[in-house]
Amino acid sequence: MNTWRNASLAVTAAALLTLTTACGQEQGTASPNGQAVGNAAPAQQPAESGYGSNGGGYGSGADVAAPKAAGQLAVQDSKKLGKVLTDSEGFTLYRFDKDTAKPPKSNCDGDCAKIWPVVPAGDVTAAAGTDASLLGEVVRTDGSKQLTVDGWPMYRYAKDTAPGQTNGQGVGGTWFASAPDGKKAAANADGPAVTEPADAAGLSVRKDPELGDIVVDKRGMTVYRFTQDSAWPMKTACTGDCLKKWPVVAPVSKNSVEGVTKKGFVTFDRPDGIKQQTIDCWPIYTFAGDEKPGDVNGQGVGGTWFAVSPDSKLVKTTK
Repeated sequence: MNTWRNASLAVTAAALLTLTTACGQEQGTASPNGQAVGNAAPAQQPAESGYGSNGGGYGSGADVAAPKAAGQLAVQDSKKLGKVLTDSEGFTLYRFDKDTAKPPKSNCDGDCAKIWPVVPAGDVTAAAGTDASLLGEVVRTDGSKQLTVDGWPMYRYAKDTAPGQTNGQGVGGTWFASAPDGKKAAANADGPAVTEPADAAGLSVRKDPELGDIVVDKRGMTVYRFTQDSAWPMKTACTGDCLKKWPVVAPVSKNSVEGVTKKGFVTFDRPDGIKQQTIDCWPIYTFAGDEKPGDVNGQGVGGTWFAVSPDSKLVKTTK
């Protein structure tokens, strides 16, 4: 009996060791029960993100209502974003950079679709003065049909609680309000902010005069880590509005990395549906306050954000 018990304990310990070291190995994708932690920004709770029937707003109860038809679409003039497409009640419609338009395909399912409720394809009329031929539909993995505009699947945002709000704009650097033609509503959002060399590496190393060797993305923008995140279990403390200031670094091919460690070089499937690159299992970000390559304005912010060395360590030297 003791022999069997000892063998069972040994197997359990070995399994635990394998689990806790898996992220350090070179894998393609990882989602080790990632949860939002810390107090950087309020976590988005799927249970509170259903689009309710109380006058068109989002409910706060545990029950998630069925997707609500968009009805007569409308166009709202936003001082910040220009012309924005809305549903019949004035709620902003959004598009997701991880989706595709040709062919139409949605990549927001599960908890992601609770935070970003889909707009069903039925009972939709084009907004006055817009091209009705741009409206279409895509069949989702669950068999339901979702509205598309010029091929882009349409969503609402759970944190828009009143008509005219655009709280989902720029979340994660991948969610944008939709213009009437399906493009991003933000001015010049469809074009690159910085001209990128065709052969630029997805991640590489730049020598900063004060910080030394630091990791930069394809645009040459400084890459950062957040001390309130964790590598294992892989968790993020930057959610919601935090992501507007600290956009995630999108997944990068290992073949497009120069001078940066590939240890723990995995994709983090975040609870909000966004896919984020990690280095040594640490989620990495850029900073909205960096306006051009070479800027390191995010260094030391709040005593929690730091540039990253090529071996994934925090660069604690401050400006």
